[in-house]
Amino acid sequence: MDRLELHQNDQGPLPHLLALPAAAAAAGRRHPLLCFLHGYDEGAPMPLRQALTLHGPLAAASAAVARSDFIVMAPQLPTRGDHWWRHGDAVRELLARVQQQHGADPRRTYLTGFSFGGNGVFDLALQQPGVWAALWAVDPTRVPRRDPGLPVWLSSGEISRHQQRAFVQRLDLVAPQEGAAGARIYVDQGQDHVGTARLAYQNDRIYRWLLSHSAVTCAA
Repeated sequence: MDRLELHQNDQGPLPHLLALPAAAAAAGRRHPLLCFLHGYDEGAPMPLRQALTLHGPLAAASAAVARSDFIVMAPQLPTRGDHWWRHGDAVRELLARVQQQHGADPRRTYLTGFSFGGNGVFDLALQQPGVWAALWAVDPTRVPRRDPGLPVWLSSGEISRHQQRAFVQRLDLVAPQEGAAGARIYVDQGQDHVGTARLAYQNDRIYRWLLSHSAVTCAA
């Protein structure tokens, strides 16, 4: 990956990949951190590096801003399924380690996920108030049980569009305006499930939208 140091770690609370921009080690510079939660197929036993570079910010075709501006943390579930909520404590422990070891900015800590990982975005945000500055769910398969009270960008696709009204009402989502975007965004580009992930993670506008939010400015 261009301008990235990609580290594989099979130890700790969850095996994971960690991508560090070349400038992350610069003295006094604190990078934002983006945590990516994968979907069903990318859980174990798929090899870790293959799984976590298939979709999401670590995919080769994803936007350059993901490679240059963020520390990206991508854990892998030990078994496949819609159960990121069971591993919330492990994700948070891993997050704390990365923040301590690599100086990630705790005010600019973002959570994204695709498919079942999109479900996990909402599940973990509800479990962990005060941890995440903004959420980005890509074609999740179910509506969150309640509003997490944070900025949300929903990249909708083949699965979630069937529940569009429920997502929009539960999360108070609107389409982004030309040249500007609010705190609650719904976008559907008419793609299938995988195509939605591909276009979403290639879109540098969404990464910039994440960076416009911090823990001191987001809603509680």
